[in-house]
Amino acid sequence: MATVPSVSNSITVRMEVPASGSAVSSITTAVESSGGSVTGLDVTASGLEALRIDVTVAASSVAHGEEIVEKLRAIDGVTIGKVSDRTFLMHLGGKIEMSSKLPIRNRDDLSMIYTPGVARVCMAIAENPEDARRLTIKRNSVAVVTDGSAVLGLGNIGPAAALPVMEGKAALFKRFAGIDAWPLCLDTQDTDEIVAIVKAIAPGFAGINLEDISAPRCFEIEARLREALDIPVFHDDQHGTAIVVLAALTNALKVVRKEISEIRVVMSGAGAAGTAILKLLLAAGVEHATVADVRGVVHGGRDDLNDSLRWIAEHTNRSGRTGSLKEAVAGADVFIGVSAPNLLDGDDLATMAKDAVVFALANPDPEVDPAVARQSAAVVATGRSDFPNQINNVLVFPGVFRGLLDAQSRHVTTEMMLAAARALATTVADDELNANYIIPSVFHPDVAKTVAAAVREAALANAGPQEPARDRPTPGFVGTLDTSSFPAVEL
Repeated sequence: MATVPSVSNSITVRMEVPASGSAVSSITTAVESSGGSVTGLDVTASGLEALRIDVTVAASSVAHGEEIVEKLRAIDGVTIGKVSDRTFLMHLGGKIEMSSKLPIRNRDDLSMIYTPGVARVCMAIAENPEDARRLTIKRNSVAVVTDGSAVLGLGNIGPAAALPVMEGKAALFKRFAGIDAWPLCLDTQDTDEIVAIVKAIAPGFAGINLEDISAPRCFEIEARLREALDIPVFHDDQHGTAIVVLAALTNALKVVRKEISEIRVVMSGAGAAGTAILKLLLAAGVEHATVADVRGVVHGGRDDLNDSLRWIAEHTNRSGRTGSLKEAVAGADVFIGVSAPNLLDGDDLATMAKDAVVFALANPDPEVDPAVARQSAAVVATGRSDFPNQINNVLVFPGVFRGLLDAQSRHVTTEMMLAAARALATTVADDELNANYIIPSVFHPDVAKTVAAAVREAALANAGPQEPARDRPTPGFVGTLDTSSFPAVEL
């Protein structure tokens, strides 16, 4: 599919041009004739004979940006100075920082924040470890854990190269839910070591967000950590994606007036995201699903089934289909792709049922060109920001963890994820809903708080006897002072 200029490939070019003449208009013409887009033009210095101009340009790739610069360099009278990549500038020195919530102005502040006063708080927590949830950052902290083995669409690039993504995740936690998240990039891809490390650091956190860990190891790591820890463990690549997909599908089916129990769903992708989406769709009421991977439709007769694929074969494909993805989509009501680019074309989608729904979510290049998909399907969604209906996990993970932390939940359940999906779907009002708006913007003011409230309610409703009580002041302070009325430490 054709690429378009994007802010993620934007550059700022500093140049000197003659103060008189047509140099400024020549700059704009050169950029636009090269397929770029001028998004800013600032005169930063002026003299009698020359102007210094900073021109900000959106390009479609790094190579495209270089082509535009060379075109600008060829303009008569223009001298190119510094060229800055705006995305790299934004990451310079990292995107997050730790800051103190309290001023340290004098010796008294120091004595209470640190020694000797902090010893009293330490002893309170030693006597009652649950106090850590209200007397330390644990009450509001999440560890974003990766081994760098499956980063975005980049693959196994390792922990250091994964750090910018984890920083970004932490920044989004703070921006959308006020959660303090910490990127932890582990220099191991051994399952046992990852489990051991996360168990060892868990006392400092109220939740674990697993990120960009390759399948099938991610399934085992998540399962073992959920079994071992008393805090929720959430693999966003699996469950965040699944929740957003279910919310979007819920609204898409309203648009096309179909029932979730009656539709036939075909999925491309049987990895972490695909498996999680499938399981949540089945829990939500989908009864007719077929999954395809690189070898075609997953069915019980294949000789390459691992445990995950065998589960899929046992819970889908009731009609016993075999063959390719292209064959499977014929007559389907819904296609959901979380796999690879350019697997389908317009002819394939034309064989789907009337008023079909297509979610082509591979990034950056989807399973089918969205423009082509829109010619046949009634509703189209992608993982991209330059088309309507972007399926973006940031719609979910901040609110999910906000709800989990507020409920002091010890685990994540299917019921909580279904509640999150329902809540996300409701942020699009009935009078707003249409084929190009089935899912809200990530900047919709109600998204995080609506999802958080639903998850918190579901967590409290499903709290078992092992959950801590929510309506009592937490004891544990050294001495006989009653602290239950201290607002600064109330839950």
